[in-house]
Amino acid sequence: MKTLETNRLILRQWELEDLEDFYEYARNPEVGPNAGWKPHENKDFTLTILKSFIEKKEVWAIVDKESGKVIGSLGHHDDSKRRGMNSKMIGYVLSKDYWGQGLMVEAVKRVLQYLFTETEVKVVSCYHYPFNLRSKRVIEKSGFKFEGILRKASTHFSGETYDDYCYSILREEFI
Repeated sequence: MKTLETNRLILRQWELEDLEDFYEYARNPEVGPNAGWKPHENKDFTLTILKSFIEKKEVWAIVDKESGKVIGSLGHHDDSKRRGMNSKMIGYVLSKDYWGQGLMVEAVKRVLQYLFTETEVKVVSCYHYPFNLRSKRVIEKSGFKFEGILRKASTHFSGETYDDYCYSILREEFI
């Protein structure tokens, strides 16, 4: 997994040494539910997820350059809704301590630059729950176009079923 940089961030492969930072933000009850996952209840669970990130090499650790601390994650995965073409779906999460500073927009734009200029990806999609307005702003500020709503498309860890608000950006729109 290629390391990417922005003015304030480093996006790099996860390491086992990131466990404490990861657990610190992943246990916050305001962070995970916005992305559809349950807050981490213990470090063993966080370690299991961390090992998966390391093995699959699809999720970057977002590191604050100033502190050297892991403050979030940004993943790119094959988009199951767009079969048969070079497409990715991105998802992200950021420690609450860093919300409202434009950091995720900075990270998303850098990942889009990488995907569209250094890989064969032609379209990148991103989704958010109706209640996650912070994510909506990140998506819009990053240049994605609203495609529509997939009604009752995702089952949240809470058991509730929510609509997915769908966005995408094409290579030619970004470059």
